[in-house]
Amino acid sequence: MKICIYGAGAIGGYVGAKLAQAGADVSLVARGPHLAAMQGRGLTLIEGGEAKTIPVRASDDPAALGPQDYVSITLKAHSVPAIVPRIVPLLGAQTTLVSGVNGVPWWYFYKHGGPHEGTRLESVDPGGVQWEGFGPERVLGCVVYPAAEVAEPGTVHHIEGNRFSLGEPDGSKSERAAALAQALTQAGLKAPVRPKLRDEIWVKLWGNLSFNPISALTGATLDVLCSEPGTRDVARRMMLEAQAIAEGLGVKFPIDVERRINGGAAVGAHRTSMLQDLEAGRPLEIGALVRSVQELGHITGRPTPTIDTVLALIELRARVAGLS
Repeated sequence: MKICIYGAGAIGGYVGAKLAQAGADVSLVARGPHLAAMQGRGLTLIEGGEAKTIPVRASDDPAALGPQDYVSITLKAHSVPAIVPRIVPLLGAQTTLVSGVNGVPWWYFYKHGGPHEGTRLESVDPGGVQWEGFGPERVLGCVVYPAAEVAEPGTVHHIEGNRFSLGEPDGSKSERAAALAQALTQAGLKAPVRPKLRDEIWVKLWGNLSFNPISALTGATLDVLCSEPGTRDVARRMMLEAQAIAEGLGVKFPIDVERRINGGAAVGAHRTSMLQDLEAGRPLEIGALVRSVQELGHITGRPTPTIDTVLALIELRARVAGLS
């Protein structure tokens, strides 16, 4: 089984290191100093206070790696459409594309059933370039839970979590899902195959939709924005609007909004990824995390007044910062 991790930064590097440690045939696509460090001395994984350096196959040229059995994309959602042509050389006739990006995935309505079957989402796949370039039939969904960071080029620090939930768009338990789950499990990761992966997508999206833009607009950490009455109420309203959309699409939430917000507060003084990106001058994940939910509201006829307001504010914040 040949596995390629496209975007071997923090999460991709963590998965790649674990797979390589377990003896899997894995290759990593990266760039810049991080790539040079991995090519020069291997990938160092700091986990549980212990650092291990693992030899890995790393490249910035996907065409040199050839067709793979699995290609796992671990990039920010907004960066994927532009690089579809670079990923295509990794795709053979039977290659499975593992979609591990945050937010509403571009393939959301593939094998969804119902009146919206086959609908394409402009907010996450402008012009349908992923739908046409990859083909949704290749996709195996994945919800990523671990937290990790690139401590320095060639070094990934694993912070917490090791679960990667997998799921077919049609909810079936396929051979390809089972085989990948087994490889990840052998690497010491948790990889349950879920019949209703979209439910998990929405529970994670609940927090990303609200906490990320509010934190980027205010500069507040999770514990503060989830505790202050005003920002907590904005997050609650955004979540309730999203919940109405999701439930209209058949999603079932295993927890309620208050528990989800309390879970965010319990994380502590954490700076969300969108706040970190803003401070670092990187493009913000607005499309997949916020604009996509607004688009789903339009598609389903559900109002999103609070989401609309926060979206307008965070889009302006990104433009003022020169990040859009």
